[in-house]
Amino acid sequence: MSPVSAHNEWDPLEEIIVGSAVGARIPRAERSILTLDYHDGFTAETLPSGPYPADVVEKTEEELQALCDALTGLGVTVRRPSVADPEAVLRTGLWETDGYLDHAPRDVALVVGDLLIDAPMVVRGRALKQALYKDLFTEYFNRGARWISAPRPKLADETYLPELPEGQRLANLEPLFDAANVIRLGTDLLYQVSDGGNELGARWLQETVGSEYTVHPCRNLYTSLHIDTTIVPLRPGLVLLHPERVNEDNLPPILSSWDKIWCPELNDIGFAGSFPVNSPWIGMNILSVRPDLVIADHRQPELIKLLEAKGIDVLPLSLSHARTFGGGFHCATLDVRRTGTLETYR
Repeated sequence: MSPVSAHNEWDPLEEIIVGSAVGARIPRAERSILTLDYHDGFTAETLPSGPYPADVVEKTEEELQALCDALTGLGVTVRRPSVADPEAVLRTGLWETDGYLDHAPRDVALVVGDLLIDAPMVVRGRALKQALYKDLFTEYFNRGARWISAPRPKLADETYLPELPEGQRLANLEPLFDAANVIRLGTDLLYQVSDGGNELGARWLQETVGSEYTVHPCRNLYTSLHIDTTIVPLRPGLVLLHPERVNEDNLPPILSSWDKIWCPELNDIGFAGSFPVNSPWIGMNILSVRPDLVIADHRQPELIKLLEAKGIDVLPLSLSHARTFGGGFHCATLDVRRTGTLETYR
């Protein structure tokens, strides 16, 4: 059997990759980072480039290790990426950048069934992050996994359109998407069209996964990066939704008959530094261990109460710098293998 197999976001978890904060930095100013992540008032002169504070990294590593220990205690195999080189630089004929955040394997790769897909990521600095997972992916390939990389994008300057409103800043010149722009619902894949993924990316993904799957481009849903703080499927027929982003007009039709939990207002856990990568809604970024158990931040009691009312137990843990680094428990992990088979949940 392939060591890679996951058909949805909730089947019982068997193996997972947990990211690392070691070597995390804000990259040097260049067009992609100033267009997509640091676009609110930052310039090449004011971008706070450089390593994150040592205490922030240390605290995050402690909490990621606590996550690893908790998952191991639940019988889940936990893997970690290679350690980032904080001095690494990536150069092409068109641009140059250094490293970025490495704690979010969810951005890097997408597992669809037994297929492992390297994503054509939208921010230049994240290309260095993908290299940290290559040894693991090669191991999975040698053990029988199917592995494919999306066409390596040029990420030329004309890819980024900072003069346009959020949600329209990623040109449709080549297939581009972060893996976290995709949510798996068995044979249906929700694909958020936004600054984290363009229309050509959705088309490439559909052609790659084939007719067994249907890729649903979700437009006018969330204009910024990634779908997993907007739509969080918990089990067949039950979904957690962002109350300010999702409405009757933009709700993906395949979710219309599902029971909906509207996320309550979340506690702001704060952030370090001058700018948070995420809003307080990062508290929605929970990880399903199995249909009746999720991992969520212990500082979100109202959300925990709602989940428990639906028969879902919550393992409360912490990621104190989720807003600083831009990722909660779902972002900081990549589920490699879950039990279960491919099904349709419409």
